Amino acid sequence: MNNLDRFMEFLAAAVFLLVGLSKIFSYRYPRESGEAGTAELAREFPYWGVALVGLFEMAAAMALVTPFQLTLFAAVALAFSTIIAGLYRLSAQKPAAPTVVLFLLVLFVICGRVL
Repeated sequence: MNNLDRFMEFLAAAVFLLVGLSKIFSYRYPRESGEAGTAELAREFPYWGVALVGLFEMAAAMALVTPFQLTLFAAVALAFSTIIAGLYRLSAQKPAAPTVVLFLLVLFVICGRVL
């Protein structure tokens, strides 16, 4: 493993940590009078579901930067989560490009660990 692999692990961990934090703290509850100003996730998923995914992403991001053998397991778990998120975004007819970029980033980390 060279320095680029380690840098990509830290980059992926930082991105997933920020994504997890944003899922937890930027959730807006639906309003009773109307849906104006409410985030899309609030209309589709309850807060506990979004917060659980955010906590999972944050835990996996922290496991990416540990010196133990958890890195490969965390990267594979994040790859599966990005695949599921990408499939959801495609089925909801939303742009899936950010999810594909995250998947490629995690795939680079996996290849760096395996090879």
